[in-house]
Amino acid sequence: MRDQNEYLYFLRRAFDGMLGALEDLGDDVGNVRPPLPGANSAYAIAYHCVGVADYWIGHIVAGREVDRDRAAEFTATGSAHELRRKVDALFRRLATDLESVTETTLPHNTPPAEFEGPDRPLSVRGVQLHVLEELAQHHGHIQITRDLLTRGARS
Repeated sequence: MRDQNEYLYFLRRAFDGMLGALEDLGDDVGNVRPPLPGANSAYAIAYHCVGVADYWIGHIVAGREVDRDRAAEFTATGSAHELRRKVDALFRRLATDLESVTETTLPHNTPPAEFEGPDRPLSVRGVQLHVLEELAQHHGHIQITRDLLTRGARS
């Protein structure tokens, strides 16, 4: 479906921006948390976004089983190259998940109340917008994290 291809295009742009910033940092610095309370590494934020998209589109929209440990996403470490492969695999799953989605398709599953977001049930379109919202927000977090971690190197 054309709309789904367009939707995936914007998700890919967000992921490509996150991965580009992570690659700019290099694997050592990409796994460093900036010195702020509760801050996450750029890698952990991008890794979390893979979990977000996989869970919300794969499980909530398509009904696919997704084995997700949300808390562990924020302590994940690894290489940008490895994460790019995970993102590529994610997009193959998402394309399949969204193949049969139409304007009238309802989500197969309901998210846990603490993660639902809006105070009303979500349509498939609402879930898709939520994923895009999260990826855009976290793309910005990664850019700020990159800037904080490289600020001293540029001074």
